[in-house]
Amino acid sequence: MKTWLKRGAGLAITLGLLAWVLHGARWQEVGTSLAHISVLELALAIAAFAASYLLRAARVHDEFAEETGARFVAILRLTLLHNASINILPFRSGEATFPILLNRWFGVPSTRAVVALLWLRIQDAFVVLALAAFVWPNLHPALRAAWIAAVVFAAWLIPVWAARHPELEARAGKLATTVHRIRAALAESTRHHGRGWLWTIANWSLKLAAQAWLLGALLQDSVWTGLSGALGVELAAILPIQGVAGFGTYEAGGAALLAPHGIPFAAGLNAALALHLFVIASALVAGGLALAFLPAAEPASKLESPQP
Repeated sequence: MKTWLKRGAGLAITLGLLAWVLHGARWQEVGTSLAHISVLELALAIAAFAASYLLRAARVHDEFAEETGARFVAILRLTLLHNASINILPFRSGEATFPILLNRWFGVPSTRAVVALLWLRIQDAFVVLALAAFVWPNLHPALRAAWIAAVVFAAWLIPVWAARHPELEARAGKLATTVHRIRAALAESTRHHGRGWLWTIANWSLKLAAQAWLLGALLQDSVWTGLSGALGVELAAILPIQGVAGFGTYEAGGAALLAPHGIPFAAGLNAALALHLFVIASALVAGGLALAFLPAAEPASKLESPQP
């Protein structure tokens, strides 16, 4: 019931955005915003997004190459298909692509794959939350410092918890055994967490810079203003209630953090919607190219079958 309530709320938000867009000349306004972007700005944004996809694939490859022997191009194909799925499938259901393909193509156990995705998203959330502390409007410097310190402490604590005596829980009942399995999988994911953080920070720095650049161009404002909107749209992805394919919540998050910079809420929604369309188009094109040109990984069952 709780899940259906969330989905109903997300659908209502998306329909609300659609009604707003269809009211008056909103599509024309979005088109006008897109027309403000020069060919050079668009090319730079596309290049930055492509580089961020490579960095995300490198992050996943770094974690799984040793245990699976997977080639980088196979991980890149998985990453691009996962990215396309989460951008178009409703209510974040596309996230399931990641553990399913890891299991099917590389034989990664389901618990390990799901926990790896969880750790990936935790890292994403922590990086975005830490960056948001720098641009959050009208926040006292002491609160900014406390915010960042809390994020850093939580990021340090999770790997420590995962690595702390997991063998003790393996002997203490069904619930504890389940916790042990999750902790063991998380310990494996966080084993190289130092490099994982570097990949994640590099990926998000490039991705947010590209989105800030685009929003600044769409609004004919500064990149700093665009950065606030870019963090707003990404923070919206952390919310427990999501619109269909993110529509509605994504735009509202961007407009909310653009407003303190003097951007009217309607103008912020227009710019965030244009950015969202660009992000989805980039994900779909990259996913299509991955399907067409990157070599498919062999299913794990076939890879492990004995040779005649």
